[in-house]
Amino acid sequence: MSEITLVAPSEIRRSTDVSESATDVGAAEPLEHSASRVRYVAGYLRSRPGLVLSGLWLGTLLVATLAPALFTAADPLATVGTVRTAPSAEHIFGTDQIGRDLFTRVIYGAQLSVQAAGVAVAVGLVVGTLVGLLAGYVGGWVDLVLMRIVDVLLSIPGLLLALAFVVALGFGTVNVAIAVGLTSVATNARVLRSEVLKVKNSLFVEAARAGGARPVRVLVRHVLPNSVNPLLTLLALDFSGAILAISSLSFLGYGAQPPIPEWGSLISGGRDFLASAWWLTTAPGLVIVVTVLAGNRLARAFTGEATIR
Repeated sequence: MSEITLVAPSEIRRSTDVSESATDVGAAEPLEHSASRVRYVAGYLRSRPGLVLSGLWLGTLLVATLAPALFTAADPLATVGTVRTAPSAEHIFGTDQIGRDLFTRVIYGAQLSVQAAGVAVAVGLVVGTLVGLLAGYVGGWVDLVLMRIVDVLLSIPGLLLALAFVVALGFGTVNVAIAVGLTSVATNARVLRSEVLKVKNSLFVEAARAGGARPVRVLVRHVLPNSVNPLLTLLALDFSGAILAISSLSFLGYGAQPPIPEWGSLISGGRDFLASAWWLTTAPGLVIVVTVLAGNRLARAFTGEATIR
């Protein structure tokens, strides 16, 4: 006969209390971990005010790009005051050479400049990713040919190379953005190729091949996701470089044509009045400088100088 063991009510109560306390501890651990992580992030940001200000500036710039009417109700093409009025409470950046509000034109100029920089970054990322993947994964003569092309592109100064592409593609903001994006293809391809060469011989890639996975599937599902992280950290730096290059080409007259506002063309339009109306070039110039510095500060954080883990 089987023996029946009797358990005292106090033992049952004690075991129940232990299990409930273990459950409470298990439920509290994620909350404590989340709270500690929030405190760490808060302390991290508090000790780096430059990073916070950079993020706020770029966030505000993005909002101005998507909804410029939130910042100004004026028409960027309409004359609203006296010609070349100095900055005041009514016109924060003053008025330009034909009486248009310069602040409004800078805000609406962000649409073209930031959107063009986004197109340039996308072109450089997509084309550079394709070239780097093919060169690193296929190897052989494909790698040799592509890397020699990359070497040629890297040997030419970026602005000069962008000018050559603009001449080939034609004038206009979109063509300028594509040209600037093509100048970053070589750098992106070189970075991604070096990562692909390290990843493609990893054990998990060899296991995928041994399991019968097709080369394209191995490339897309295993090699690319584990190689693209260093490239993504360069996006903020590419954005800053694109803003500067697009503004330079617009200053030279290759971008949007007047009266369409664009940061580089605004500086170009005010260069003839430096002695009498310094704000025509100073205001959009400072916006470009702050945007580039903010992008560079964000890039430093992304590249590991202060990565939150």
